[in-house]
Amino acid sequence: MNVFTYIFLAALFLSIGLQYFLGLRHIRHVRRHRQSVPQAFSDNIPLDAHQKAADYTQAKVRFGLLELAVTTVILLAWTLGGGLQALDSFIRGLELPVLWTGTVIILLFIAISALLDLPLAWLRTFRIEARFGFNKSTIGIFITDLIKQAIIGLLIGTPMILLVLWIMKSSGSQWWLYVWLTWLGFSLFMMWAYPAFIAPLFNKFRPLENQSLKERIENLLTRNGFTSKGIFVMDGSTRSTHGNAYFTGLGANKRIVFFDTLIDELSPDEIEAVLAHELGHFKCNHIRKRIITLGLVFFIGLALLGYLIDMPWFYRGLGVEQPSNHIALILFVLISPAFTVYLQPVFSFISRQHEFEADDFAAAQAQTRNLIQALVKLYKENANTLTPDPWYSAFHDSHPPAPIRISHLTAKTA
Repeated sequence: MNVFTYIFLAALFLSIGLQYFLGLRHIRHVRRHRQSVPQAFSDNIPLDAHQKAADYTQAKVRFGLLELAVTTVILLAWTLGGGLQALDSFIRGLELPVLWTGTVIILLFIAISALLDLPLAWLRTFRIEARFGFNKSTIGIFITDLIKQAIIGLLIGTPMILLVLWIMKSSGSQWWLYVWLTWLGFSLFMMWAYPAFIAPLFNKFRPLENQSLKERIENLLTRNGFTSKGIFVMDGSTRSTHGNAYFTGLGANKRIVFFDTLIDELSPDEIEAVLAHELGHFKCNHIRKRIITLGLVFFIGLALLGYLIDMPWFYRGLGVEQPSNHIALILFVLISPAFTVYLQPVFSFISRQHEFEADDFAAAQAQTRNLIQALVKLYKENANTLTPDPWYSAFHDSHPPAPIRISHLTAKTA
């Protein structure tokens, strides 16, 4: 142990303390407001639905705190507990070529981490979601998805890890800049490729069959100069009753996707309003802004790793004896959340502002009352709490709290 060990432990437990403080505060706040529906929603959401949302929210937050405790123990086991050191020593003993040694260690680290997370994923799906009537997945689907994810991860991850480690080995002190450019190019490629080649491996996508709704949507897109590869309905109901809609893809490979659960729940007017909101993100350049922001974060992070990678105290402070490129990558990924958690409210604030802007755009494209009605239905069907704790919401929520969002839209109808 050295000075950095104590810095890491201090950052880790401060971040955990903050998240527990906010989580427990959120639970108490939601529980206090469980017995009455906020006035703005009293005509549309019955008390039993409000109470279900309150109970669901509390269950999710409690489970999130359990996950935080478990992942903290695993983090300490990997670092100061010697897990990463043991894995590194074992694979080095096989005397593989340098690049393959690093690649195998990273792949095994990912695989072991996924296995350790498996019980939590199972509980999340078959206990929390099932308890509140949202889960529609089966054990067969759950296992099949895991196998598909593992195969895709192996096929895509192996060459990418080899490439990154080769760049780190061959590019001198500026390796981090070339890795950043590689990451950026890969991310943009995956945004283009995912909807056409990967998403269909997990879900079925069929063209929207409702001709009148399709024409309304196409007119909305034409008015706003948006072109896509089509409008699709996804079989989200095979895994969950939650509803959603989203744009996916990049360039000419963009798609519009509706969950079948959303199509079944909303009226054509409401669906058009929801799509107008999603289109607002495109017209307001939110996707581009998010890519730039994420790119900047990764740029700074990799530049910092470029400094840390040559510092022996960085490895020793985290329980590893022998410095290496692959270990530096793993350690940096493991410990970064403890130091960057304080940026989360900044990103949440930016995201909420984007949601307001998209709502404003939607209100100008479709009748505001249709968007309000759609959001209220989605709050009810997805069991979103109507009474979040303000501090917790400011820190965590990427969307404005329901009362504030509805109030913002209602003011436009006055």
